[in-house]
Amino acid sequence: MSYAVKELYFTLQGEGARTGRAAVFCRFTGCNLWSGREDDRAEAICRFCDTDFVGTDGPGGGRFEGATQLAHAIEACWQQALGYAQTSSGGTNDVERYVVFTGGEPLLQLDSDLIDACHTAGFEVAVETNGTLEPPPGIDWLTVSPKAGAPLVVHRGQELKLVFPQDLAPEAVESLDFEVRYLQPMDGPAHENNTTLAIKYVRRHPRWRLSLQTHKLLGLP
Repeated sequence: MSYAVKELYFTLQGEGARTGRAAVFCRFTGCNLWSGREDDRAEAICRFCDTDFVGTDGPGGGRFEGATQLAHAIEACWQQALGYAQTSSGGTNDVERYVVFTGGEPLLQLDSDLIDACHTAGFEVAVETNGTLEPPPGIDWLTVSPKAGAPLVVHRGQELKLVFPQDLAPEAVESLDFEVRYLQPMDGPAHENNTTLAIKYVRRHPRWRLSLQTHKLLGLP
């Protein structure tokens, strides 16, 4: 299987339970809730996305012809960022290697072969998904971000992250089987007010935690 990647880069995780952790982000092209084109936003299921996932022209992006090729690119990205020469897969003691597959919607492309290849290279595998597609086995950290109007088929995982407010109340998903639950203020012109609303909600409903997009606050990719 080939993989279409918008961008591949090293950064710090900016959201949720693993905020601040060094990671390679692999952003796949494509989504099943929005085409990514502004002309289609008004008719999309998810209308508030703030991410460019169209094409393969981002930093490190491209088309990768197989799982091994993409896993090697992820490993090279990690090694380059940490400043040491490339070695054979799994040939270092980097127990903290971490890759986050995101999008768009990563489960349109992510499969067991790629997960296995990343594990062979010594990476813990995380996924950020809208929860409308069944995930392949082997994912180490699964973050689900439900969207109003989209069928939710993933009801368990490590992290539930709800962009707030939207036409999907936290009460509607609170009972799902996740280890932690986050409200993340919706970005955009009303971000300040949305943050105030999220803080107020979390104070009154302590099963939820507040997630901020710290990478944006810090100017990280």
